[in-house]
Amino acid sequence: MIPDSLTQAQYDTVYNFFSLVIAAQLFASIFMLVSLTRVLPRYRQAMTVAAVVCGIAAYHYFRIFDSFKAAFVTDAVGGRGDYLQVAGAGFNEGYRYVDWLLTVPLLLLELIAVLALARRVQTSLLARLIPASALMIALGYPGEISGDNGIRGLFGLLSTIPFAYILYVLFVELTRSLDRQPASVRRTISQLRLLLLLTWGVYPIAYLLPMLGLDGADAWVGKQLGYSIADILAKALYGLIIYRIARMKSFADDDSFAARELSVDEAPEVTAGAPTRSGVPAPKRAPGRGTD
Repeated sequence: MIPDSLTQAQYDTVYNFFSLVIAAQLFASIFMLVSLTRVLPRYRQAMTVAAVVCGIAAYHYFRIFDSFKAAFVTDAVGGRGDYLQVAGAGFNEGYRYVDWLLTVPLLLLELIAVLALARRVQTSLLARLIPASALMIALGYPGEISGDNGIRGLFGLLSTIPFAYILYVLFVELTRSLDRQPASVRRTISQLRLLLLLTWGVYPIAYLLPMLGLDGADAWVGKQLGYSIADILAKALYGLIIYRIARMKSFADDDSFAARELSVDEAPEVTAGAPTRSGVPAPKRAPGRGTD
């Protein structure tokens, strides 16, 4: 439920955060697309999915932004005042859940795709992660739109079951499939999984606020800010880390590709196997190979 009124400061804060999310998602999507040639073809699927995720998020935040603006009207006459809920209008939380229903499975697809695991392992992981993520979002929505704390708590508990299963697959079963990954990639994957855990942890906290009696304007604004920050980290930043992993694996897989990607001024400063400024080990050079 949205509050009956917002102060000017509360309205401006939500307005500006929604704008920030749109910009972050939109430009992250563009970056992923223009950077496709910076990784080997086998990793471009993950990059493309990352761009799609951010594009979907940008679109839905445009809709959320419009819904927010339509839900409130200022009572000020020639100055600054409070914003009152428009009679008969509402803030459509459904846009957010539709976004999550589409993007959360794709976030998991990004992770599996960039690892380029054996087809059998990849299929097995996705066959469990994708349905579980969709079920998690679908179970959370009835509780989100309910004004009854009992119903909210029930569906919140039900959605926690697939959430816990996803964490088990990511932190236990996926770890068993990382033995052949470069050490730097394994470390980055650990950071990526931790990012998912921390950002996804924001959503149930925001979900529980009304059940804790925090359902006024401040709590509603706090929930919108929490969701916005989590969406930036879990999609835009997550996508950039996927790009970094794709670069690291591209360098590890193909010395000639790595040599082409290294800048001219960087190449003479590193030795084979030493970390470069990009964080990727320098490729071995054939005898007599120049620095171009």
